[in-house]
Amino acid sequence: MPNIQSEIIILGDKTALFNLTQNYNIRLNWDPFLKEARLIGPKNEVKIGTRALCVSKSGIGMEIEYIFVQEPQVAAMKMTKGPFILKSFAGSWRFIKIDDFSTRVIFRYHFSSRFKTLEPILKIIFNNQMKKRLKELKMKFENHEIT
Repeated sequence: MPNIQSEIIILGDKTALFNLTQNYNIRLNWDPFLKEARLIGPKNEVKIGTRALCVSKSGIGMEIEYIFVQEPQVAAMKMTKGPFILKSFAGSWRFIKIDDFSTRVIFRYHFSSRFKTLEPILKIIFNNQMKKRLKELKMKFENHEIT
């Protein structure tokens, strides 16, 4: 099963970055991959068991469930419903304080496809999207376009 990771250093506090990336009310303000992002259920907070729906701009949707949350360091989730091509999918965000001014943000995916021959292609696609998402987060956060 492929594992991929992308990371970036952002000038900012890890708590602010954690809260921003896990806030589905403003997710579309910085995430260039998604056209829809919302929590499912009565509570508007990220904790273990919280579910969310994310739909890409291409129209492919995935429902995820948070399986581990340690604010403001880690948020991990797994797919509960998604495209047929994916047998399993999990992801995580990690936030590591570098100094008083910067945070290392690490984005990871672990997945398997129902079609093993597609996994190398999916790995490239997912990796490219991860990098674009992190670059957009950095640019918009550091330019105070989102908070």
